Amino acid sequence: WDYRKNGPALRAFWRKGIERRGRAEDPVTIGMRGDGDEPMTEGTAIDLLQGIVRDQRQIISDVTHRPASETPQVWALYKEVQDYYDQGMRVPDDVTLLFADDNWGNIRRLPPVGARRAGGAGVYYHFDYVGGPRNYKWLDTNAIPRVWQQMRMASDYGADRLWIVNVGDLKPMEYPTSFFLDMAWNPARMDSAAMQAYPTRWATQQFGPAHGAEIGALLSRYGQLASRRKPELIDATTYGLANGEWARVLGEWKALDTAARKVGAALPAAQRDAYYELVLHRIEAMTNLHRLYQAVAANRAAAQAGDAKAAARFAEAARGYFAQDAAIRRRYEVETAGGKWTSMMAQTHIGYTGWQQPDSDVMPALASVEKPLPLPPIAAVPHLRIAADAGRAVDGRGVRWQRVAGFTAEGAAMVATPSTAPVIERPGGDSPHIVYDVNWDRTGPVTLGVVTAPGLDVRGGGKHRIELSVDDGAPIMLNLMAGESEASWGRAVIENRRVATTVLPSLAAGRHRLTLWLVDPEVVVEGVTLDPTG
Repeated sequence: WDYRKNGPALRAFWRKGIERRGRAEDPVTIGMRGDGDEPMTEGTAIDLLQGIVRDQRQIISDVTHRPASETPQVWALYKEVQDYYDQGMRVPDDVTLLFADDNWGNIRRLPPVGARRAGGAGVYYHFDYVGGPRNYKWLDTNAIPRVWQQMRMASDYGADRLWIVNVGDLKPMEYPTSFFLDMAWNPARMDSAAMQAYPTRWATQQFGPAHGAEIGALLSRYGQLASRRKPELIDATTYGLANGEWARVLGEWKALDTAARKVGAALPAAQRDAYYELVLHRIEAMTNLHRLYQAVAANRAAAQAGDAKAAARFAEAARGYFAQDAAIRRRYEVETAGGKWTSMMAQTHIGYTGWQQPDSDVMPALASVEKPLPLPPIAAVPHLRIAADAGRAVDGRGVRWQRVAGFTAEGAAMVATPSTAPVIERPGGDSPHIVYDVNWDRTGPVTLGVVTAPGLDVRGGGKHRIELSVDDGAPIMLNLMAGESEASWGRAVIENRRVATTVLPSLAAGRHRLTLWLVDPEVVVEGVTLDPTG
């Protein structure tokens, strides 16, 4: 795979590929990466890669006996290849630029606003991934509103020539794949109203109008809850017991599971296999997984407290839920549809110790009074959380705020549209903002947090900003990507959010006005938090 040493063999390999291709219409991928998804070289060897592209286009021309521009080609700007683009490398105008997400559903870069090229641009997106900070391959965990927001942004920026989504195994990705392809067929037609109506539309196509709305609501709620954290990243320490977080999260899953079973019982017998595969299985499996880890957390807490009976009781429950995980898989593969989908749920998902999957599912470690396990620090829960859509949204400068329902497990998000609007470096006055009325119950220093989607800077400026002001105080600029590192990015995708904070030296008890001012239009607001400091 070293082009400097092995150029003749690689050119012969590529030539055979173009000869086999014949006159197919699919695009030819140009450029080169290293073996096993690794970089081709250390550093960014622009001259080398540009020479490779020239050689490849000459092969295309020689084999087809036509100008290379008459064969569709794509340059995939995946991972380190984007560095070549960012540092100035360009390919001929007829080549499609395929921009990529970060493997977690956050588009990394888009073409400049208003840029047009003969080959156009597109996006390579992920519903499933093998890599850091952890594989996610077991279940569909893709919330449709978030997919819609990212791909609508891509369309607005002109990246509409080629959309590719990595689904891993097509089952159980039927629902998000259908949405992605329906939106790709006509992005303009998939506006906010069409996106919100999509779950019912899709469920009605599968199960008929009698239960379409109910099933669509189940799919929407599942997407919300599953987007909180991917199952491969959940363990007994994910939520707190003492602060009631485990009880709240598990309660939401139990309520969804109960509702899904009720709908399933009302369906005709002929539809129940399909319903299990497309709807109920994912809800049942995720609910059980949360039951497992909550029981493990309760077992460890009881052991630390010296309560042997409770520790044993929770340990027994945890073992039962672990066994139930295997039974749920068996129901999908063996007991449903006459065993049609054997091994389709074989993906391991319990017992990760690094980014790569375990060879088999592993029962989490349990504790006893004789052998207690250390408890994690109590998870911090915001003293006050304000929903993104709880304020007064004020449009301005050609930008309007759009409420997107069901964006997260906590509720709606506020999205600026168009996302291609100019950056507002000095917000204020008539620029778009959201005003929140806050009743604060104490006097003293306060940490203010702005919660956003884990998006990235698609314009390439290294900034992802919003401005905040309290009452008539001086505005505070917050850059959600300040000091961005592998660790901060990993935390953002694990938690599926970004949080920027600032500390006010003092805030008096009483009523206050908190204002968020739009700076970078790609920022998606999910909420505001206030916590006493110190």
